[in-house]
Formats: sequence, structure tokens, C-alpha cells
Amino acid sequence: MEYMKDLHEVEELLNFWNWPANGTWEMYVGNVHLTFNPTTLIMTWITMLLVIIFCVAATRKMSMTRPKGAQNILEIVWEFIRGLVNENMDPRKGAALLSVVVTYFIFILFANLIGLVPTLSSPTADYNTTLGLALCTFAMIYIFGIRYKGLGYFKHYVKPFVFFLPINILEDFAKPITLTFRLYGNIYGGEVLIAVLLGLIGGWAHVFGGFLASVTWLAFSIFVGCIQAFIFTMLSIAYVGQAVADH
Repeated sequence: MEYMKDLHEVEELLNFWNWPANGTWEMYVGNVHLTFNPTTLIMTWITMLLVIIFCVAATRKMSMTRPKGAQNILEIVWEFIRGLVNENMDPRKGAALLSVVVTYFIFILFANLIGLVPTLSSPTADYNTTLGLALCTFAMIYIFGIRYKGLGYFKHYVKPFVFFLPINILEDFAKPITLTFRLYGNIYGGEVLIAVLLGLIGGWAHVFGGFLASVTWLAFSIFVGCIQAFIFTMLSIAYVGQAVADH
């Protein structure tokens, strides 16, 4: 009788591309030791390539009268996110943010969903990726805040009273942390669940990168991937909107 496999055994069986056993590439630059996750790097490059292909396909033969195919999808995404931006800040201030958050949404959505392809994994299932995205949002908060308010932007740290300074600082630094682990936790949790399903099924369930479990979990994973891309984008818009608000 086939026994239930543990998570480590399933991960070994799913290693279709024979990534390094310890999951890292190591490099020394002088006295500096650098460690890279090959799976995350390659999956990120593939995701970026897919985003580029999609955007080129959507804009290559644009039509103002009869839009179709990828152009329709991109226009729907653009209009939807522009509506969110305009609801959270002055449209004149939000114009500079719009392209960034549309790119956020498309990249995160592709990154979340690529893990559903057998033998592949989501780069957003690695907290290094989600941390990088969250730090971009964190930087934009200050860039937009200082751009529209100057150094007066930092007055919000002592409002409504000076002794609120530590609380306000903690609140700001909590933003990238929550953005990081909300996205990472949901996507990584989905991939772990697929591995657990394979361990329960046993036998040949791991063939071709766990195709059976991926299909079984497909609908819910698509839903989670879309929702998490939306939440990350929406919170980024809201945080920048707070930074540039006049009140």
C-alpha cells in the first residue's frame, strides 16, 4: 500500500527541473557572500517575459473603433485601476501613479497564476519577491508625499499630538511588512496545499509536476491569485493616497 508522503518527499518528487538540493545558488564577490534562489529568479524572469508579451500583444495593433483580444483585457484593467486611483486621490496627482499600479496588478497576477502551471512555481511564493514589491510601495509613499507636500509631509508623524510619534512611525513601517506577508502567505500557502494533496494521494500523482493536484485546486487558486493581486494594488493606492491627501 502506498504510504502518505511528507512535504519534503513531495517537494523532491516535484523537482522536475532539478534545482539545487539546498534550493540556492551561492556567489562570493570579494568578502561578500551572496545567496540566490534559482527557482524564484527564473520564475520571475519568465513572469516578466509573459507580461511583456501580453502588453506588446495588447498594444501592437490598437484600434480606437474595434478593440479586441488582449487590448480589451488591458483596457478593462486600466479603466478599473484608474477608477480606484481617482477614488483615493486627486486624478492629477494619481496620473503619475497609474502606470505603476497597473504594472503592479498585471505582474502580481501573472506571478500568482504561473504557479498553477505544472512544474512551475509562483515567484510571489517567495517572501523576497513580495518584500521587494512592498518596499517599492514604501518608497512611493515618501516620494509622492514629499513631491506634493515637501518636507511638511513629515508633520503627520506628530499629529494629532507629539506623543503619537512612535505610534505613527510604527504604523508606517508596518505597511511594507503587512504587504509582504499577506501576499506571500496566501500564495505560498496555496502551493503547500497542492503538495499536501499530492502527499495524501500518493502513487503517480506527482507526475508532470503535480498536474492532478494543480487541476484539483485550480479554481480556488485562480480566485486567490486574482484577489491577492487586487488587494496588494488597492492597498498601495490607498497608502499613496493617504500620503498626498490635503486633509
